[in-house]
Amino acid sequence: MPEAEEIRPLEVSEVTKSFNRTKVVDGISFNVEPGEIFGLIGPNGAGKTTGIRMIMDIIKPDAGRIKVFGESLNERTKDSIGYLPEERGLYKKLSVLQSLLYIASLKSVESQRARSRASELLERVGMLAHQNKKNEELSRGMSQIVQFLTAVIHEPRLIILDEPFANLDPVNTELIKEIILEQRGQGKSIILSTHRMNEIEELCDRVFMINKGRGVLYGELSEIKARYRRNSVFLEYEGELGELEGIARRQDHHGSTELILEKDASPHEILEQLVHRGVKIIRYEVSTPPLNDIFLQVVGKAGE
Repeated sequence: MPEAEEIRPLEVSEVTKSFNRTKVVDGISFNVEPGEIFGLIGPNGAGKTTGIRMIMDIIKPDAGRIKVFGESLNERTKDSIGYLPEERGLYKKLSVLQSLLYIASLKSVESQRARSRASELLERVGMLAHQNKKNEELSRGMSQIVQFLTAVIHEPRLIILDEPFANLDPVNTELIKEIILEQRGQGKSIILSTHRMNEIEELCDRVFMINKGRGVLYGELSEIKARYRRNSVFLEYEGELGELEGIARRQDHHGSTELILEKDASPHEILEQLVHRGVKIIRYEVSTPPLNDIFLQVVGKAGE
């Protein structure tokens, strides 16, 4: 018998939400697949956080459907979600350890397992020695790490992270990235919402871009970058290039040359010319724009 299809952790279908007659989220649809890191991106005020709050059942959609692991939201499915909200909120008078154990108890984690899990996580981030420190005594970066740990203490199958790298220095940013990748390696699904396009580009398998409440870009990151590919190639070489047919202009970058092709020229034709001339090619790469450039292009067009 064929294997049963794995249930998607999240399905969002034609979801709409208005405040004061203004549509903040306007008919968005996307899904999150098992074991993927899914990027949710968009400019400020685009509707990302409202969308996340509806997924978490903090606010109700006006229309549409949200399913978590094939079910409508209920207490059981909510326990399958780990959530790091954009607005931070640790109880100031609780210690680091108490905060983790409190969240674990809300998620029905057995006491002994919760303590073991808390020690494991605190050791992982180098904060075991600070477990009895009160939250009000923590730096902003340490507080951010503790809040991140509260999102994963109960070993959720779906993890939603809203701006997880805020207030973190480069070392701790890399640490949180490592843990996110470890979670994916364990089969967890992660929704990552952040303004940092380089983090989305580095970590995410697929992305959904929302602008003015509507979905404007959706799909695999590699496919999206290929779709917005520029008609140019990056070249590192030894020898003399000379004049090449089909090249509109050249642009020097740090250690490489970008060859901007004429409209009808193909990268393969340019490569053939280089090989024929005996140019030693160290790198020959068809140019794809960074996600930040695509973001600006899509949001700019949507605003026209």
